[in-house]
Amino acid sequence: MKKFKLTLLFIALMFSIVLNLSGCKNINNDEHTEAKPVIYLYPEEKMEVTVKLNYNGEITCTYPAYNEGWTVTAHPDGTLINQKDGKEYSYLFWEGNSNIEYDMSKGFVVKGEDTAEFLRDKLEYIGLTPKEYNEFIVYWLPKMQNNPYNLISFQSEAYTGNAELEIIPEPDSILRVFMAYKPLKKEIPVEEQVLEPFQRQGFTVVEWGGTVVN
Repeated sequence: MKKFKLTLLFIALMFSIVLNLSGCKNINNDEHTEAKPVIYLYPEEKMEVTVKLNYNGEITCTYPAYNEGWTVTAHPDGTLINQKDGKEYSYLFWEGNSNIEYDMSKGFVVKGEDTAEFLRDKLEYIGLTPKEYNEFIVYWLPKMQNNPYNLISFQSEAYTGNAELEIIPEPDSILRVFMAYKPLKKEIPVEEQVLEPFQRQGFTVVEWGGTVVN
């Protein structure tokens, strides 16, 4: 039994080391996670872009490494070359945990089995491209589809006001889609949220992410 406990302790220690080496930290269960916000950059021509994040919480993971900001060479097709390591990336990724309160008084109550169709329709209407909304769905669908229902609300000021982006040069248009959802055991009434479509103009920045509200 003592040998077994030592083995578990060793495994836990090694897992902690791996997280620290990757730039990712463990999440405090008392907080919730702003999960996988990813940032796409679409300049009209190849250019150097610097992105900084002012987040009201603890950043727990970034890819590529944040280092007080990202500086990349951005291409019109969305390809990014990180200047720190010279490697290619599809987007900028970060996660964090916080105590931000999200307003769930307006939204949509969706059956778990209908989640994929709902997200595809709404995200396309808002303005995500097929590549962007498919990447969103692939990440979130496994977490949502087996719930009897989900209360889904797309956040605006509550998210953007607590996770401010500073982008140089300043983009011509920016879309930040952040979904908060709450698993439900049964359907409940909720006021339907009004969504606005987004038009891309010039140098465009697109971000999506989400969180579960317990």
